[in-house]
Amino acid sequence: MSAQTIQQLESARSLALGDGRYYPTIIPGVLPIIGYSADQSIEIQRWGADFLAEAFASPTWSPEAKEASASSVLATLNSYLDNVQDKSVIKSAVQAAASIYPLVYRHIVSDPSDSQHWQLMAAIKANILRRMDTAAPGVRICCIKFLQQVVLVQTPGVVDPRRPDHNDISLALVSRDHPLIPYASLEAEGHGLLDRLLDIIHGDHSDGLLVTGTLNSLGMLMQRRPVAANKILNSVLNFNPLKLANSPMTPKNKVIIKSIERTTRALLMNIMKRNPENPVNGRIQQFLERMHRTRIEVFDESNRKRPAPSEPTDGLDPAKRQRLGAEVPSRTPPISAPPLPPGPVSWRQLYTLNPEGSTVNFDVQAFKDPEQLLRILVPVLQSVDGTRLDQATNIVRSRYATFMQSGPRPTAAQPSTAPVAEDEEEYEPDFEPSEDAEQLINKLDGLPSTDFPPQSIPATTLAPYKLPEAPPLSEHEAQRYGDMTVHRAFGMLSSIEENHRTKITKGGFNRLAATDYGRDAWVTILSRLATRASAGLDDPDEGIKDEYAVKSIKGSRRISDAVRDGLYQYIMYDWKQRVDVAISWLNEEWYNDIILTQTANDSAKKGAINGQISSIADKIKGNYHRCALRLIDGILPYVEHTDKILLRFLSEVPALDHELLIRLKKMAEDPERIDLACSALQYLYMFRPPVRTIVVDVLAEMWRENDRAKQSARKLLARWRPEVLGEEALSTPTMKTEDSQLANVGANGTVTVAS
Repeated sequence: MSAQTIQQLESARSLALGDGRYYPTIIPGVLPIIGYSADQSIEIQRWGADFLAEAFASPTWSPEAKEASASSVLATLNSYLDNVQDKSVIKSAVQAAASIYPLVYRHIVSDPSDSQHWQLMAAIKANILRRMDTAAPGVRICCIKFLQQVVLVQTPGVVDPRRPDHNDISLALVSRDHPLIPYASLEAEGHGLLDRLLDIIHGDHSDGLLVTGTLNSLGMLMQRRPVAANKILNSVLNFNPLKLANSPMTPKNKVIIKSIERTTRALLMNIMKRNPENPVNGRIQQFLERMHRTRIEVFDESNRKRPAPSEPTDGLDPAKRQRLGAEVPSRTPPISAPPLPPGPVSWRQLYTLNPEGSTVNFDVQAFKDPEQLLRILVPVLQSVDGTRLDQATNIVRSRYATFMQSGPRPTAAQPSTAPVAEDEEEYEPDFEPSEDAEQLINKLDGLPSTDFPPQSIPATTLAPYKLPEAPPLSEHEAQRYGDMTVHRAFGMLSSIEENHRTKITKGGFNRLAATDYGRDAWVTILSRLATRASAGLDDPDEGIKDEYAVKSIKGSRRISDAVRDGLYQYIMYDWKQRVDVAISWLNEEWYNDIILTQTANDSAKKGAINGQISSIADKIKGNYHRCALRLIDGILPYVEHTDKILLRFLSEVPALDHELLIRLKKMAEDPERIDLACSALQYLYMFRPPVRTIVVDVLAEMWRENDRAKQSARKLLARWRPEVLGEEALSTPTMKTEDSQLANVGANGTVTVAS
């Protein structure tokens, strides 16, 4: 009966694996079968626990359907953990609980009245936490996964209203006055469980899988919970991955040490790759280098072999010869060669090791037939002892090295037909010059001069020399070299200190671009290179695909667009410190657009064909609006509610329109930045009269569309356009603050906003 039941359950499981939409239908059908009972077989319990863990970890069905089915399986999991002792069932039940806990948590957040299911989940959590320190190693690893999910759920995550992550379940979803799950208790428990998780890596390292599993779980916690990132990183940098090096170096301990060390290195390397500009990267790099050196010392000492035995290498020990009856190998007597004679040495003397041998005066030139010489030479070489040949080669090598260090190279010996006595030295002619360098120079000075008189030299003119022309550059090469030049220019700009400002003696758009090599000088040069270098050269019929486009229709980027893109990237790298660069760039763009428009209008008035020229003037599209939109859209996602530098940016850009200011309404959708958006609009209304109508229109739209911003917008609309509010304007209190208290504009152009 059990085998038939498991076969039917496997059929349902295969159906769900093929299509995840069947899980909500199959789970209620199999729960009565896999639920715990005293007479149930262990095979069905294992299948049920594995199926639940697999089902709620599967990404093939939606989180909403999982959340609806999660509450129905809590009783089954609780019965498994309370009554079953099989490790396989416990491991699968803990894994299923790790997947179900965030779902039940989100369900309780939205339905505070469902206390029954939360009590079941709390009982399951307490059971798993009790097993954390006493269970088998495999079960403890599953408990680590459960602890990771609990810490993720019970710690606050990053909430971005502009890009909300609906799959991130954290403490930020719980209200402060929730009746069933109090915020403070959950947060304290989450931090306590994180400390319990970190204590594992500082404890006993005898179970390497437990430590590596904990290290692998910390990476996700650091990535998804920046609140706990510093705490986790400090704990990792303070623990010793080579803790087992002090214990006996058994093969098991070696494997555990290598596993923990590699897992720690992978965790820290991923942290550095994820954020290359993190100031903690230097400390991480030092930790990795120190760990690497310690690992080399540990394993070099453990792999050190015992010294070689002090026995003879060419034979047996004399004390063992009689007992073993072994023959001692014959020793080859060493070759003794006389030293070289002083003075010049010939090649024959260098290679002659036995001057008294019978082959010293043997002349091989007597053999006219090479075949006869080979028939004699091959058997002679085969009979030579290899050991003696090696000794002779080493002697000749050492003699040659010694002779080359002490004197000139050997000279060739002169053939001598007369017999020479053995005790007489051979005649060696001296081919070196008998005169030194000074005598040769004096001798050359005494020779007649070979210079020609000036009148005998024919009058000639040198032909003009012309360098060969460089090959023409292709369009791709020219674009690549231009991008390299722009990249080098911005590299030079980034290398200049931020506090190095240019002293401008004459302001305005007609000032010199660079009077020194400061940062402001380079910014002026690059912004004018982007705006004025190609002014009037663009095709008026050439369209732009979108408002952020930096490429032409043909696909090749112009040098001006490359500089504009470089300026945008340079500003966005640190926009708070480089807002003056953004303002200077946009002023140059606006000035260039105005000049081009005026020039086109003047040409249209003076031209003969007014219709054609006017059409050309109307087609001119400026770059200011496009660059300003791109810049403000890049800055606003990073603006915080305390960044009053936004007021300076909006006050100093040369032109504002409805499309630019409507971005402030989008920023006000963030509850924390509503006051900043309203303060910016109020400042623009007070100090930039040309945009007052646009400011009031934006405030009216904000009041109609954003319920959270109504209170702040009502205060301003009640004074500037009360007809928008209607009857509510009568009950609206007037503003208590005066306009003069909103902002103070200093002489240097900075803006100070009253709090």
